[in-house]
This record gives sequence, C-alpha cells and structure tokens, in this order.
Amino acid sequence: MTARVAHRHVDVDGVEVFYRESLPDRADAPVLLLLHGFPSASHQFRRLIDALGSRYRLIAPDYPGFGHTRVPDGFTYTFDRLAEVVGGFVDRLGLSRFSLYLFDFGAPVGFRLASRHPERVTGLVVQNGNAYAEGLSAAAREFIALTPETPGGERTILDLFTLDATRGQYEGGTADPALVAPEGWLLDQFFLDQPGRAQAQLALAYDYHRNVEAYPDWQAWLRRHRPPTLIAWGVNDPFFTEAGARAYLRDVPDAALHLFDTGHFALEDHLPEIAPLIADFLEARHPKTGAVG
Repeated sequence: MTARVAHRHVDVDGVEVFYRESLPDRADAPVLLLLHGFPSASHQFRRLIDALGSRYRLIAPDYPGFGHTRVPDGFTYTFDRLAEVVGGFVDRLGLSRFSLYLFDFGAPVGFRLASRHPERVTGLVVQNGNAYAEGLSAAAREFIALTPETPGGERTILDLFTLDATRGQYEGGTADPALVAPEGWLLDQFFLDQPGRAQAQLALAYDYHRNVEAYPDWQAWLRRHRPPTLIAWGVNDPFFTEAGARAYLRDVPDAALHLFDTGHFALEDHLPEIAPLIADFLEARHPKTGAVG
C-alpha cells in the first residue's frame, strides 16, 4: 500500500522548516526520523516513505540551507546550528520516542541529537553515515582538511556544487546507473543553485572538521547506550568506506551489518533490499502491542 504523505512547514526560532511526513494507519505507529545528506534534502527519502509510510510514521525535515527550508537573514551555518534547529523541530512536533536514520550529514546532526536526548532514541539505521576516522577515504580527509586559508581551497569546495559533481555522487559506485532516477540529482542541483546556497554549503564544508573531532564522543555514546542498530552501507562510496561501516561493530557489536554493491546514495538503486530490513528493524523495536514510536 502506498503511503499518504503530508508536506508542511513549521517555525523553529524563525527558521521555516519544511518537512514531509507519512500518515500511517496506526495511531501508535513507530516513528523514524529521516536525516538527509549533502547535497540533498527530504526528497531523497520519497520512495522509502512511499514504501513504508503506510505502516510507520516516517518524518523527513530539510535542514537550513537545503531543500524548501527558509532561514532568516544572518543565519550561521554550522553543524551545531543544524542540530539545534532539528532538535527544535523534534520538540515542535512533540516527538518523544523515535529511531534515527543517519545518512551522510545526517550522522553528525543525528549524533548531536542523540547525545543531548538519549532517552528519546529507540534505535539507529545507519546508511553511509560515518562516525569513525577509518571510514574516511583519502579524498574525504583531504577535503575536510581544507580551510579558508588553503590556497585554492574555496575553488575546490565550490567545484563540488556543480551538476557533474552532484550527478557523480548519485551514480558513482553503482553497478547499474540506469537504476538511479535523474530527478534526484537534478532537484539537488536546483536547490544548490538557489541564491545563498553555495555560501551556506561552503560554511558547512569548513565546519566539517568539528564532526571528525567529535567522533570519539559519539563512539563513547554508542558504547554507553548500545542502541539497537541496523547498518546498510554502499561499499563503493568514494567518501565513506566500508571500514567505517565495520567500525560500528566495535561499539555496538550486536548491530546488524548489511553491505551493498553500490555507492553513496544506496537507497537509489537498492531500495527493494533495504526497505524490508528497515521494516523488520522497526517491528522488532515496536511490535504491534500499542507501543509508541
């Protein structure tokens, strides 16, 4: 059954956060908060929401600087600030218990949320969301090391915001690029090309090193809380390597690890394999006994 999906805005301290939310049949349906990556937005989850949203409450916000979310003049783009806005979004929707889907930028946003409110997190679905130094490819390490003082550094970052680079993030590493729908990367590029978006992404690129510095804290959180964890990882990701997926098992040894022959945006060509894993994971956390997600 295809899900009914609502598309709304909510004000969070002057930020008009756009989000899409499935409307499941069960009033007590488990909640999965979908945290998107770069350079995308909540639309990257549209097929997953269609597939699972009739049974589960899937909620996907756009961060400031992404998608349809609108920010006031002078907004400061850092990962701390993104997490603050998403945390305010969670409060505005009254979400008290939920699982987190951590993809790409969603990992640093999600781990900040989880660290502040571990009592709210019922589980983690990790899809190419890195939290370990060994999960960074050589190209990723070089990129993260760029600073405003690096000669040519700004140009290197801005080159990532081009149509060819955006398309490459979707199709790179896939066994069959024909399985990747073009509207994903075309819509991403449309938003990247909007006024002010390149500068927002430039600021976040320069701030990314703070996420790597926080890896030990997030790993300690995983060891301390041992959340139920499902890992679905595209092993041909040019940024976040298979070693980063396997590293989670050090801190959450009971995690379920599934590796796929694809790249960064694994849902694009492996939704038929990944969606049932997520459904089983959510059902195990919240069997149909009236438990609230």
